[in-house]
Amino acid sequence: MEKPKQSSNTLAKARVVDSPAGRGEADGSISPAPKLASEVLRRLDELVQRGELGSIAPLPTGFHPLDRFLDGGVRPGELILVGGAQGVGKTSMTLQMARNLVVQAQAACGYVCFEHDEAFLLQRLVSMESLIGRGKLDPDGLPITELRELLLAAGRSRDYMGEATVEVALAGHAAATMALSRIRTFGERLYLLKASGSTTDVPALRHLVREWKERHGPRVVLFVDYLQKVPVFPPTNDEGEKVTQVADALKELALSEGVAIVAVVAGDREGLRARRLRIHHLRGSSSLMYESDIVLILNNKYRIVARENITYNPHRAKDYKNWVVCTIEKNRAGRDLIDLEFRSFFAFGAFDPEGGAVAEQLLDERIHEE
Repeated sequence: MEKPKQSSNTLAKARVVDSPAGRGEADGSISPAPKLASEVLRRLDELVQRGELGSIAPLPTGFHPLDRFLDGGVRPGELILVGGAQGVGKTSMTLQMARNLVVQAQAACGYVCFEHDEAFLLQRLVSMESLIGRGKLDPDGLPITELRELLLAAGRSRDYMGEATVEVALAGHAAATMALSRIRTFGERLYLLKASGSTTDVPALRHLVREWKERHGPRVVLFVDYLQKVPVFPPTNDEGEKVTQVADALKELALSEGVAIVAVVAGDREGLRARRLRIHHLRGSSSLMYESDIVLILNNKYRIVARENITYNPHRAKDYKNWVVCTIEKNRAGRDLIDLEFRSFFAFGAFDPEGGAVAEQLLDERIHEE
Protein backbone atom coordinates (compact mmCIF):
# COMPACT_ATOMS: atom_id res chain seq x y z
CA MET A 1 0.00 0.00 0.00
CA GLU A 2 1.31 3.44 -0.90
CA LYS A 3 2.43 5.50 2.07
CA PRO A 4 0.65 8.82 2.66
CA LYS A 5 2.64 11.87 1.63
CA GLN A 6 4.01 13.90 4.49
CA SER A 7 3.09 17.57 4.71
CA SER A 8 5.59 20.42 4.74
CA ASN A 9 4.97 21.02 8.45
CA THR A 10 5.59 17.36 9.25
CA LEU A 11 8.79 17.37 7.28
CA ALA A 12 9.92 20.61 8.88
CA LYS A 13 9.60 19.00 12.28
CA ALA A 14 11.55 15.93 11.30
CA ARG A 15 14.94 15.92 12.98
CA VAL A 16 17.62 13.67 11.57
CA VAL A 17 21.21 13.75 12.77
CA ASP A 18 23.63 14.34 9.89
CA SER A 19 26.65 12.10 10.28
CA PRO A 20 29.98 13.89 9.65
CA ALA A 21 31.64 10.59 8.77
CA GLY A 22 29.06 9.61 6.17
CA ARG A 23 27.08 12.70 5.26
CA GLY A 24 23.65 11.89 3.96
CA GLU A 25 23.49 8.30 5.25
CA ALA A 26 21.49 9.25 8.34
CA ASP A 27 18.68 10.87 6.33
CA GLY A 28 18.34 8.04 3.85
CA SER A 29 20.44 9.43 1.01
CA ILE A 30 23.36 7.57 -0.54
CA SER A 31 26.78 9.06 -1.14
CA PRO A 32 27.15 9.71 -4.91
CA ALA A 33 29.53 7.61 -6.98
CA PRO A 34 32.08 9.33 -9.22
CA LYS A 35 31.12 9.76 -12.88
CA LEU A 36 33.36 9.58 -15.91
CA ALA A 37 33.79 12.89 -17.72
CA SER A 38 32.54 11.20 -20.90
CA GLU A 39 29.37 10.15 -19.05
CA VAL A 40 28.78 13.70 -17.81
CA LEU A 41 29.28 14.98 -21.37
CA ARG A 42 26.70 12.53 -22.72
CA ARG A 43 24.24 13.64 -20.06
CA LEU A 44 24.82 17.30 -20.94
CA ASP A 45 24.31 16.46 -24.63
CA GLU A 46 20.95 14.93 -23.78
CA LEU A 47 19.88 18.04 -21.83
CA VAL A 48 20.89 20.32 -24.71
CA GLN A 49 19.09 18.17 -27.28
CA ARG A 50 15.88 18.19 -25.23
CA GLY A 51 16.22 21.85 -24.30
CA GLU A 52 16.06 20.95 -20.61
CA LEU A 53 18.65 23.39 -19.31
CA GLY A 54 16.59 24.81 -16.47
CA SER A 55 18.66 22.89 -13.93
CA ILE A 56 21.87 24.72 -14.92
CA ALA A 57 20.55 28.10 -16.09
CA PRO A 58 21.15 31.15 -13.84
CA LEU A 59 18.14 32.39 -11.88
CA PRO A 60 17.84 36.21 -11.85
CA THR A 61 17.39 37.80 -8.44
CA GLY A 62 15.45 40.68 -10.02
CA PHE A 63 17.97 43.24 -8.75
CA HIS A 64 19.15 44.18 -12.22
CA PRO A 65 22.68 45.58 -11.70
CA LEU A 66 23.42 42.75 -9.28
CA ASP A 67 22.34 40.14 -11.83
CA ARG A 68 24.65 41.68 -14.43
CA PHE A 69 27.69 41.20 -12.20
CA LEU A 70 26.53 37.70 -11.20
CA ASP A 71 26.39 36.76 -14.89
CA GLY A 72 22.63 36.39 -14.90
CA GLY A 73 21.85 35.54 -11.28
CA VAL A 74 22.33 32.68 -8.85
CA ARG A 75 22.96 29.08 -9.89
CA PRO A 76 22.13 25.61 -8.64
CA GLY A 77 24.76 24.39 -6.20
CA GLU A 78 25.73 27.86 -4.99
CA LEU A 79 25.70 29.13 -1.41
CA ILE A 80 25.00 32.87 -1.35
CA LEU A 81 25.44 34.85 1.87
CA VAL A 82 23.79 38.21 2.60
CA GLY A 83 25.27 40.04 5.58
CA GLY A 84 24.79 43.43 7.14
CA ALA A 85 24.19 45.36 10.34
CA GLN A 86 20.90 45.06 12.21
CA GLY A 87 18.08 46.96 10.50
CA VAL A 88 19.90 47.55 7.21
CA GLY A 89 17.36 45.51 5.21
CA LYS A 90 18.69 41.94 4.96
CA THR A 91 15.26 40.33 5.39
CA SER A 92 13.65 42.84 3.04
CA MET A 93 16.20 42.23 0.29
CA THR A 94 16.18 38.44 0.55
CA LEU A 95 12.37 38.23 0.76
CA GLN A 96 12.19 40.45 -2.33
CA MET A 97 14.70 38.18 -4.06
CA ALA A 98 12.49 35.18 -3.26
CA ARG A 99 9.46 37.00 -4.65
CA ASN A 100 11.37 37.99 -7.80
CA LEU A 101 12.66 34.46 -8.40
CA VAL A 102 9.16 33.06 -8.17
CA VAL A 103 7.62 35.73 -10.43
CA GLN A 104 10.38 36.33 -12.96
CA ALA A 105 12.30 33.04 -13.04
CA GLN A 106 9.34 30.71 -12.44
CA ALA A 107 11.30 29.07 -9.63
CA ALA A 108 9.91 27.63 -6.41
CA CYS A 109 11.31 29.31 -3.29
CA GLY A 110 11.18 28.47 0.37
CA TYR A 111 11.79 31.28 2.89
CA VAL A 112 12.74 29.69 6.21
CA CYS A 113 12.93 32.35 8.92
CA PHE A 114 14.11 31.96 12.51
CA GLU A 115 13.25 35.58 13.37
CA HIS A 116 9.65 36.13 12.20
CA ASP A 117 6.51 34.07 11.72
CA GLU A 118 4.64 33.50 8.47
CA ALA A 119 2.01 36.19 9.13
CA PHE A 120 4.72 38.83 9.65
CA LEU A 121 6.46 37.83 6.42
CA LEU A 122 3.19 37.85 4.49
CA GLN A 123 2.34 41.37 5.65
CA ARG A 124 5.72 42.56 4.39
CA LEU A 125 5.13 40.69 1.14
CA VAL A 126 1.74 42.35 0.57
CA SER A 127 3.15 45.82 1.24
CA MET A 128 6.18 45.13 -0.96
CA GLU A 129 3.97 43.80 -3.76
CA SER A 130 1.74 46.88 -3.61
CA LEU A 131 4.82 49.04 -4.26
CA ILE A 132 6.80 47.07 -6.86
CA GLY A 133 4.40 44.45 -8.21
CA ARG A 134 3.43 46.21 -11.43
CA GLY A 135 7.03 46.52 -12.62
CA LYS A 136 7.45 50.11 -11.47
CA LEU A 137 7.19 51.92 -8.17
CA ASP A 138 3.54 52.54 -7.36
CA PRO A 139 2.98 55.86 -5.53
CA ASP A 140 -0.26 54.41 -4.16
CA GLY A 141 1.44 51.45 -2.48
CA LEU A 142 0.34 50.51 1.03
CA PRO A 143 2.98 50.89 3.81
CA ILE A 144 3.31 48.04 6.30
CA THR A 145 2.05 50.06 9.29
CA GLU A 146 -1.09 51.15 7.43
CA LEU A 147 -1.66 47.58 6.24
CA ARG A 148 -1.44 46.32 9.81
CA GLU A 149 -3.87 49.01 11.02
CA LEU A 150 -6.43 48.00 8.36
CA LEU A 151 -6.16 44.35 9.34
CA LEU A 152 -6.54 45.14 13.04
CA ALA A 153 -9.54 47.36 12.36
CA ALA A 154 -11.18 44.61 10.33
CA GLY A 155 -10.56 42.13 13.10
CA ARG A 156 -12.17 44.39 15.70
CA SER A 157 -15.22 45.15 13.61
CA ARG A 158 -17.76 42.61 12.38
CA ASP A 159 -19.61 45.05 10.15
CA TYR A 160 -17.57 44.14 7.08
CA MET A 161 -20.17 42.16 5.14
CA GLY A 162 -20.67 39.98 8.19
CA GLU A 163 -17.15 38.51 8.13
CA ALA A 164 -13.68 40.04 8.40
CA THR A 165 -11.29 38.86 5.68
CA VAL A 166 -8.06 40.25 4.30
CA GLU A 167 -9.77 41.10 1.00
CA VAL A 168 -12.53 43.00 2.78
CA ALA A 169 -10.07 44.81 5.06
CA LEU A 170 -8.05 46.04 2.07
CA ALA A 171 -10.99 46.50 -0.31
CA GLY A 172 -10.66 50.28 -0.29
CA HIS A 173 -7.02 50.21 -1.36
CA ALA A 174 -6.58 49.40 -5.06
CA ALA A 175 -2.83 48.74 -5.01
CA ALA A 176 -3.14 46.36 -2.05
CA THR A 177 -6.10 44.56 -3.65
CA MET A 178 -4.12 43.97 -6.84
CA ALA A 179 -1.14 42.85 -4.74
CA LEU A 180 -3.31 40.21 -3.05
CA SER A 181 -4.48 38.95 -6.43
CA ARG A 182 -0.90 38.58 -7.69
CA ILE A 183 0.25 36.87 -4.50
CA ARG A 184 -2.56 34.33 -4.86
CA THR A 185 -1.09 33.43 -8.25
CA PHE A 186 2.63 33.22 -7.54
CA GLY A 187 2.08 32.23 -3.92
CA GLU A 188 1.61 28.62 -5.07
CA ARG A 189 5.39 28.47 -5.52
CA LEU A 190 6.50 30.55 -2.52
CA TYR A 191 6.71 28.80 0.86
CA LEU A 192 7.02 30.65 4.17
CA LEU A 193 8.12 28.85 7.33
CA LYS A 194 8.71 30.03 10.89
CA ALA A 195 11.70 27.87 11.72
CA SER A 196 12.33 26.19 15.04
CA GLY A 197 15.66 26.43 16.81
CA SER A 198 15.21 22.88 18.05
CA THR A 199 13.98 21.03 14.95
CA THR A 200 14.70 22.96 11.74
CA ASP A 201 18.22 21.67 11.19
CA VAL A 202 19.91 20.99 7.84
CA PRO A 203 18.47 17.46 7.43
CA ALA A 204 14.98 18.92 7.94
CA LEU A 205 15.77 21.54 5.30
CA ARG A 206 16.89 18.76 2.97
CA HIS A 207 13.50 17.07 3.32
CA LEU A 208 11.75 20.32 2.45
CA VAL A 209 13.97 20.93 -0.59
CA ARG A 210 13.28 17.44 -1.89
CA GLU A 211 9.56 17.89 -1.44
CA TRP A 212 9.60 21.20 -3.32
CA LYS A 213 11.65 19.69 -6.15
CA GLU A 214 9.20 16.81 -6.43
CA ARG A 215 6.28 19.23 -6.68
CA HIS A 216 7.79 21.97 -8.85
CA GLY A 217 10.83 20.57 -10.64
CA PRO A 218 14.54 21.38 -10.25
CA ARG A 219 14.35 25.19 -10.18
CA VAL A 220 14.26 25.58 -6.40
CA VAL A 221 15.93 28.20 -4.20
CA LEU A 222 16.11 27.92 -0.42
CA PHE A 223 16.35 31.05 1.76
CA VAL A 224 17.55 30.78 5.37
CA ASP A 225 17.14 33.77 7.69
CA TYR A 226 19.49 33.42 9.36
CA LEU A 227 22.41 30.95 9.20
CA GLN A 228 23.74 31.32 12.75
CA LYS A 229 20.38 30.16 14.17
CA VAL A 230 20.25 26.85 12.30
CA PRO A 231 20.58 24.16 15.03
CA VAL A 232 23.18 21.40 14.98
CA PHE A 233 23.00 18.05 16.75
CA PRO A 234 24.57 17.28 19.09
CA PRO A 235 24.53 20.95 20.20
CA THR A 236 27.78 22.83 20.75
CA ASN A 237 28.58 25.95 22.77
CA ASP A 238 31.39 26.87 20.40
CA GLU A 239 29.76 29.26 17.91
CA GLY A 240 32.68 29.05 15.49
CA GLU A 241 32.35 25.28 15.37
CA LYS A 242 28.58 25.54 14.94
CA VAL A 243 28.84 28.03 12.07
CA THR A 244 31.44 25.81 10.40
CA GLN A 245 29.12 22.80 10.63
CA VAL A 246 26.10 24.70 9.32
CA ALA A 247 27.97 26.42 6.47
CA ASP A 248 29.55 23.12 5.40
CA ALA A 249 26.19 21.31 5.56
CA LEU A 250 24.34 24.03 3.62
CA LYS A 251 26.98 24.03 0.89
CA GLU A 252 26.77 20.23 0.67
CA LEU A 253 22.97 20.48 0.51
CA ALA A 254 23.18 23.00 -2.35
CA LEU A 255 25.54 20.77 -4.32
CA SER A 256 23.90 17.41 -3.67
CA GLU A 257 20.35 18.64 -4.36
CA GLY A 258 21.29 21.01 -7.18
CA VAL A 259 19.63 24.09 -5.65
CA ALA A 260 20.79 27.58 -4.81
CA ILE A 261 20.77 28.52 -1.12
CA VAL A 262 20.64 32.15 0.04
CA ALA A 263 21.45 32.59 3.74
CA VAL A 264 21.27 35.75 5.83
CA VAL A 265 24.28 36.05 8.14
CA ALA A 266 24.91 38.23 11.18
CA GLY A 267 27.94 40.35 11.97
CA ASP A 268 30.21 39.89 14.97
CA ARG A 269 30.84 42.41 17.77
CA GLU A 270 33.64 44.10 15.86
CA GLY A 271 31.35 44.43 12.85
CA LEU A 272 28.64 46.07 14.94
CA ARG A 273 31.15 48.71 16.06
CA ALA A 274 32.69 49.22 12.62
CA ARG A 275 31.68 52.07 10.38
CA ARG A 276 31.54 49.69 7.44
CA LEU A 277 30.72 45.99 7.70
CA ARG A 278 32.98 43.74 5.58
CA ILE A 279 33.20 40.02 4.97
CA HIS A 280 35.66 39.50 7.82
CA HIS A 281 33.08 40.91 10.27
CA LEU A 282 30.68 37.99 9.76
CA ARG A 283 30.27 35.68 12.74
CA GLY A 284 32.25 32.54 11.90
CA SER A 285 33.81 34.38 8.97
CA SER A 286 36.61 31.93 8.17
CA SER A 287 34.27 29.05 7.34
CA LEU A 288 31.75 31.36 5.68
CA MET A 289 34.41 32.80 3.39
CA TYR A 290 35.57 29.34 2.29
CA GLU A 291 32.20 27.65 1.83
CA SER A 292 30.31 30.49 0.12
CA ASP A 293 30.25 31.17 -3.60
CA ILE A 294 28.85 34.70 -3.36
CA VAL A 295 28.91 37.12 -0.42
CA LEU A 296 26.84 40.30 -0.44
CA ILE A 297 27.34 42.84 2.35
CA LEU A 298 24.74 45.56 2.97
CA ASN A 299 25.62 48.92 4.54
CA ASN A 300 23.60 52.10 4.92
CA LYS A 301 25.14 54.57 2.47
CA TYR A 302 25.12 57.48 4.93
CA ARG A 303 27.38 55.56 7.33
CA ILE A 304 30.04 54.63 4.78
CA VAL A 305 30.20 57.50 2.30
CA ALA A 306 33.34 59.62 2.51
CA ARG A 307 32.85 62.63 4.79
CA GLU A 308 33.52 65.22 2.09
CA ASN A 309 30.36 64.08 0.28
CA ILE A 310 28.34 65.05 3.35
CA THR A 311 30.26 68.16 4.40
CA TYR A 312 30.02 69.90 1.03
CA ASN A 313 26.57 68.65 0.04
CA PRO A 314 24.36 68.59 3.15
CA HIS A 315 21.09 68.43 1.18
CA ARG A 316 22.22 65.29 -0.63
CA ALA A 317 23.60 63.84 2.59
CA LYS A 318 20.14 63.47 4.10
CA ASP A 319 19.05 61.40 1.11
CA TYR A 320 21.99 59.01 1.59
CA LYS A 321 20.11 57.51 4.56
CA ASN A 322 17.53 56.15 2.12
CA TRP A 323 20.12 54.17 0.15
CA VAL A 324 21.78 50.85 0.90
CA VAL A 325 25.12 49.90 -0.59
CA CYS A 326 25.29 46.25 -1.63
CA THR A 327 28.91 45.19 -2.00
CA ILE A 328 29.79 42.00 -3.85
CA GLU A 329 32.55 40.98 -1.44
CA LYS A 330 33.05 37.55 -3.01
CA ASN A 331 32.03 36.20 -6.39
CA ARG A 332 33.57 32.85 -7.20
CA ALA A 333 32.53 33.03 -10.84
CA GLY A 334 33.15 36.70 -11.62
CA ARG A 335 34.19 40.15 -10.43
CA ASP A 336 34.06 41.05 -6.77
CA LEU A 337 34.57 44.16 -4.62
CA ILE A 338 31.82 45.88 -6.61
CA ASP A 339 29.74 48.55 -4.83
CA LEU A 340 26.12 48.81 -5.98
CA GLU A 341 23.39 50.95 -4.45
CA PHE A 342 19.65 50.47 -4.13
CA ARG A 343 17.09 52.93 -2.85
CA SER A 344 15.36 51.56 0.20
CA PHE A 345 11.68 52.01 0.95
CA PHE A 346 11.69 50.81 4.54
CA ALA A 347 8.03 51.70 5.03
CA PHE A 348 7.19 49.00 2.47
CA GLY A 349 10.00 46.55 3.33
CA ALA A 350 11.23 46.88 -0.26
CA PHE A 351 13.99 48.16 -2.53
CA ASP A 352 13.92 49.76 -5.95
CA PRO A 353 15.39 46.89 -8.02
CA GLU A 354 16.92 49.19 -10.64
CA GLY A 355 19.79 50.52 -8.49
CA GLY A 356 23.19 51.21 -10.00
CA ALA A 357 26.89 51.65 -9.31
CA VAL A 358 27.97 53.91 -6.46
CA ALA A 359 29.42 57.15 -7.79
CA GLU A 360 30.71 58.62 -4.51
CA GLN A 361 33.88 57.63 -2.70
CA LEU A 362 33.16 55.22 0.15
CA LEU A 363 34.93 54.59 3.40
CA ASP A 364 37.19 51.56 3.10
CA GLU A 365 38.37 50.45 6.54
CA ARG A 366 40.71 47.90 5.00
CA ILE A 367 42.84 50.84 3.80
CA HIS A 368 42.32 53.64 6.28
CA GLU A 369 40.07 54.79 9.08
CA GLU A 370 38.42 58.17 9.51
